[in-house]
Parts: sequence; structure tokens; C-alpha cells
Amino acid sequence: MEPAFLFDLDGTLVDSVYQHVLAWKEALEGEDIDLSVWRIHRKIGMSGGLFTNQLLRETGVEISPERVARLRQRHAEAYKRQADRIRPLPGALSLLQWLTDTKIPWAIATSGRMETAAVNLAALGVDPAVVPVVTRDLVKYAKPDPDLFVPAAERLSAPIETAVVVGDSIWDMLAAVRCRALGVGLLSGGYGLEELRHAGAFRIYEDPADMLMHIDEVGGRR
Repeated sequence: MEPAFLFDLDGTLVDSVYQHVLAWKEALEGEDIDLSVWRIHRKIGMSGGLFTNQLLRETGVEISPERVARLRQRHAEAYKRQADRIRPLPGALSLLQWLTDTKIPWAIATSGRMETAAVNLAALGVDPAVVPVVTRDLVKYAKPDPDLFVPAAERLSAPIETAVVVGDSIWDMLAAVRCRALGVGLLSGGYGLEELRHAGAFRIYEDPADMLMHIDEVGGRR
């Protein structure tokens, strides 16, 4: 059975991780919360709830529902101001086009809400009316829970057990393990090879271009 490919977005198909980091830094500073850039980077890709829980542990500040809402809004506004700098990662467009031409189903599942994901989808030329896209707005929990990937596979009418989850963070790989899909890690988001492997990655590639060169290793048939 041909696999279905379920892609994360930031750091997997689009070079946007550091724009998210800087947007979160600006949002946090707007709330007088001091958190180092490297600590923010380690949380990119996880759910907003886990993000704020870790903020509590690391900073000791009070994170009320009102403050969470303000942080999310500040982040979205700061991120959208960087829309003209968002670019597809090397090989991302070619990989998606190859899957389409080969009639291998694929979908996108992102922890981002549509207000920020729309910027990335536009950079890729992906129309959510044509390609299945599952965002944080549509599920109860985001990564490392598997809630994003399960409905993405369902929209492709594909068993999740035959799906390949492609992501750049340990949160993607942990979610893949939890829904019994194969996890493929990309180094383009800044996580290391050993980190991705220990989180459950079946194969690890540099970026989408490298993955396309080795697509037969993960079930793509040329």
C-alpha cells in the first residue's frame, strides 16, 4: 500500500522557524517576560498550552488566560509583519510537486493557527481548498499529541498506520510514535540528528531536497 505523507509546516516545508522565534520574543517582551531566544527555539512546534506551561516553570510569571490570549495575538501580529521574508525550504516545492505528479497523497498538519499558517501556505502556493490542511484551530491538542496527524490522514482516506509524518522537531516525532505512523525527521528546523533519532525518527534528511533524493527509502516509488 502506498503511504500518505503528512507534513509539518514550519521548519519542514517553509524556512520560518527563526521568524517564529523572533515573533515570540517580541510578544513576550511586550508582556515584560524575559526568556532567552534559544529557550524559545526549543519550544517551537509544541502546542500553545505546553508552551505556556513551560513558561511558568522557567520564568515563574503568572500566565493568565487573558495574558495567553494577548501573547498569541502579539505573536501573530509580529509574525505576519515578516511575511515577505518567508520562503520555501530547498526542494519543498519539488517534493510536493513530485508527490502530486506521482499521485501519492499528502496533507499538511501544523501546530500553528490559520492566522499564521496562511502566510506559510501562501509562500508554498498551497490552497487549503485543494490540499488538506489541519491547523491548531481544528483540534483539541497539538503536538506532541497526535491530534493533528490523525485527522490529516483521515482527510486522505489513509490509515494512520501507513502514514509517514515528516517534521523538523522532536514534537513531530513524538506525535508520530503516538499515532503509530513512521516519523521522518528533517534537520532544517534546527534540531540535531541524535535528538530526532531518540524521539523516534525512522529516517533523517537535511531538508526536503535531500528527502526527495531518497524518497524510495520512505515508500515513495519513482
